[in-house]
Amino acid sequence: MRIIAITNQKGGSGKTTTAVNLAAALGELGKKVLVVDLDPQASASSWLGIHDGGRGLLDVFTDNGNLSDIICNTDVPGLDLAPSSSWLLGVEKALVGEVGAELVLKKALERLPGEWDFIFIDCPPSLGILSVNALAGSREVIVPVMAHVMALAGLAKLLETVEVIKERLNPVLAVTGILACRVDARTRHALEVLEELRRRFKGTVYKTTIPENVRVAESFSFAKPITQYDSRSSGAEAFRSLARELIRRGK
Repeated sequence: MRIIAITNQKGGSGKTTTAVNLAAALGELGKKVLVVDLDPQASASSWLGIHDGGRGLLDVFTDNGNLSDIICNTDVPGLDLAPSSSWLLGVEKALVGEVGAELVLKKALERLPGEWDFIFIDCPPSLGILSVNALAGSREVIVPVMAHVMALAGLAKLLETVEVIKERLNPVLAVTGILACRVDARTRHALEVLEELRRRFKGTVYKTTIPENVRVAESFSFAKPITQYDSRSSGAEAFRSLARELIRRGK
């Protein structure tokens, strides 16, 4: 069971887009995937058609609840969801001063049955207690990065944070890959940013890139991953390519 945190402290970088659509593409390949929506905005939950997750993950963090109890099926083959809700906004306050607060999710994940091939944790756009829990409980990290020079600024800081978590809380943690998202190949700027990413981080950057694609944005409104909403779109093909690359890298 590969547990992967999908994180970047910058909003709009493509975390939720990656979590939902990569999971759906893996489902097409016969893999079983669990998406853990750790963002209080609950965008991944909404994208997968779950608009009321109740208290959801809050009970896991504050009442030692079982993660298994809140997992629900989705209409996407092979894809299950641990939904989020705005209740998660209270986690920071609830856990302040608690011993072992950074390891709550890790312990909850360890109690899960091993019925999934992949678990994706969709992190909030910050490096607070929820994201730290995700990194402490994962074995791998995927970092989506928008193909814009401003997006590069915070990437080094995020990678430093991953190294700190690895040193202090989770020695098996590793960055699986950096994913260039919203790439407009018609612009010199996007191509230059992609080139710079590959120069700085060499083999860590995925060969697959996710193009700027209006159909992907539309698919959110229809509560369907792009592989179902527009199966033949460039966005759908990109996530299928990414799914195959992720599987290859894990071998």
